[in-house]
Order: sequence, then structure tokens, then C-alpha cells
Amino acid sequence: MPALSPRSILEGRSTNRAPISLIVGLVVSGVCLLLALGLYFVQGGPVNVVIGTLLALPTAIVLVALILLVDRLEPEPRLNLWLAFGWGGGVAIVGALIVNTTGEVLMTPVLGPEPATAVTVSVVAPVVEESFKGALLLYLLWVRRHEIDGPTDGLVYAALCGLGFALVENILYYMQGLDAATGEIWMTVLIRGVVAPLGHPMYTALTGLGVAYAATHRGAGRFFAVVGGWCGAVFLHALWNGSLTLAGFPGMVVAYLIQFLVLVALVVVLVLDRKRLVHLIRRYLPAYIPSGLVQPADVQMLGSMAGRRRARHWARTQAGVTGARAMGDYQLAATELALLHAHAEKETIPPEKFFARREAIVGLMGSARDAFFRRVPRVAPPPWVHQERSGFLAPPAQLATAQLPVYRPGMHRPPGRPPQSPGPNGPRPGGPWGPR
Repeated sequence: MPALSPRSILEGRSTNRAPISLIVGLVVSGVCLLLALGLYFVQGGPVNVVIGTLLALPTAIVLVALILLVDRLEPEPRLNLWLAFGWGGGVAIVGALIVNTTGEVLMTPVLGPEPATAVTVSVVAPVVEESFKGALLLYLLWVRRHEIDGPTDGLVYAALCGLGFALVENILYYMQGLDAATGEIWMTVLIRGVVAPLGHPMYTALTGLGVAYAATHRGAGRFFAVVGGWCGAVFLHALWNGSLTLAGFPGMVVAYLIQFLVLVALVVVLVLDRKRLVHLIRRYLPAYIPSGLVQPADVQMLGSMAGRRRARHWARTQAGVTGARAMGDYQLAATELALLHAHAEKETIPPEKFFARREAIVGLMGSARDAFFRRVPRVAPPPWVHQERSGFLAPPAQLATAQLPVYRPGMHRPPGRPPQSPGPNGPRPGGPWGPR
């Protein structure tokens, strides 16, 4: 079997091939996206589709870039990100078009045209659209649960799914604006592209928070977290749609203020989760100092975005692209190692998977070191160590694997050394968590 690539190890795959489940999801999303665009061509013609797309793209590009900026410390796999965006712009759009349209058609003979439209926009659409977008998050929770390590991951996947949905939906609205009265298209672009571009990402983000909780905890609370997140997403979505439909401009102002408060809360969650991740690095990685895998200066460097950036710049100046890639792999592997221990402490990963993944991560950190030194045997002093040592600069022969901390299931504490059986003269030195 060929050696696993760094990307495969970081993504927790057992082979270098992309998971079949993700490929199927991408294919289904792509087919649905083509169906939606085909319907747009039939309804509005190719010229309106092209113009609508050009008007919708700038907002989507800027917001996707912001989401990827948030995801720098522990980046999610690219295929997962593509799937989230494609699902929102394909599966969720087509599903929503079918169900919303069918619901409005069925209600029109009973309620009349205008009430049926109001109910569809204010009640049916929020439930349907948040359900289809939320299905992506449940799909990832089912097939790629280990990739969701906290609130930031849930928000990233949810936001990208919402942005994919908003992009394709905006094309339709802009096409309709082009066919309406003169000037209406610019009002539509102003509201959907400038004033309130975060609507769909923000709604689905609440579901993402619930799914993130379910992925990182045990017990019945997981179910209620997902349901509660979905209910919050539907409520926020219905509040916005209903305010525009039933209360006009004053309602929009009230809904906008509420959305602003929700946005502030989500930003606070992201900041706190960044601090949590830094705390995990500084909490769990020092246990690896006796093994030589990391040193105190490395822990400080890994817990700072500025320190990571300086380390990659130093590696690039010493060994070019190979050096920068090796340092990036080392940093990401160390981060995944801290997250792995966090999962172990919460008992959301079985022991055999913990050991297998830990072995792969430690091996990747060593491989990154080897790749760097094959390129440049002698290097200038790195900026983050000063006069201290660094695990990145230690020869693999100096790695004391017997000193690696291990995981004992059932212990509600950071993983450490397993307990030893008593010796002939009583307990072994060092207590139950002493050296092996």
C-alpha cells in the first residue's frame, strides 16, 4: 500500500483516495446545480442568467474569502468545503424550488394567490430551506464526524452551504429584477448583495452550532442541540422573510437589528473558539515535550497565528516551497494532535482510533521534519526558539516514543499514561500515571 499523503493523514483518511461518500455528494450537488441553472435559462434566457451571475458573484467571493480566513488555524478538508458550498447551491436550491412551488400551488385555491404567497414566503420557505441546508450538516455529522472539532467547524460548513444557496438564489432574484421596472434591479442588488448578504449563512450557522455540539459531545443533549439549532435557524429566517412580507420597511429594520445582534453573538463564538483551540494546544502538547516531539518554544509558536506565520516564512527562506509546506504540515499535525486529545477527554473517539490516528499524526510530524532537512541539512536559527530547542529541528532518532502520553478510556481528565500493575513490593514509582 502506498504511503499516505500529508493531506490524507490530516483529514483522517485510511487511503489517499477521496471518500466515496464525498464524491457521491459532490456529483449529486453538481447535477442539481446544473438543473437549477437549466431552469433559469428556460425562464429568463441566457443573457439574464449571465448578468444575474455577474451581479451575484462579487458578494459570494468576498464572503467565501472571509469564511476561509476564519478557518485558517485548523483548515477543513477542501472536498468537504466544496461539498458544503455545492450542496447549498445545488441540492438545497432544487429541493427548495420544488417544495416551495408545490406548496404555493396547493395553497392558492384554498387561500387565494396573495395569502398563499405570503404563507409560502414567511412560513414554508424558512422550514424547507433550512431543512435542506441543514441536511448537509447532518450528512457530514454522519460520514465525516471526526472533522467537526468545535463551533468554528460547524459555522464554516453552515456558512459555506448558506453562501452556495444565496449565490444561486440571488441569480434568480436578479434575473427577476432585470425583467421588472427600471431601477428595481439595483434595489434588489442593494438589499440582497450589500445590506443583508449574510442572511442564509447566518440562519444555517445556528444549525451548524447544534451539529458541532453533537459531534463533540455524548449523551441525549446532542439530539436537542441539533433540533434547537434548526429551530433557531427557521425562526431567524422566518423573522426576516415575514418582516419584509407583512411589515414592510419598519419590519425589515427590526429584523435587521435582530440579525445584527445574532451576527455579533456568532463573532463572539468564533473568537472564544479560537481561544479554546489555542488553549487546547497549550494544554495537551506539553505532555509530548519529554518525547522530543515538541518543545516549550514550539508550543508557544503553535498557539499564535503570528508565530505560525513567522515559522512558515523562516522555513520558506531556508528551504523554499518544500520548507514552507513541511512547516505547514508540522503545524497542522500538531493542532490535530491537540484536538485528538480533546476528543479523547470527552470520550467521543474509541481508544483504537485514538492510537491509530495519533500514530499517523506523530509520523507526519516526523516526515515533515525529514522533508525539510533533505532539502537543506543546515539551517539558520529559527525565530521562535531563540536559544532553546525545537521539536521541528530534532533528528527523528531523538524521538523517545516510550515517553508519548497515551489514552485511557473512561478517565474524565486529559489523556496521560496508563496505570501500572503493582510491583512485588507495592505500587510502582511515579503513581498510577507514572512512566511505563
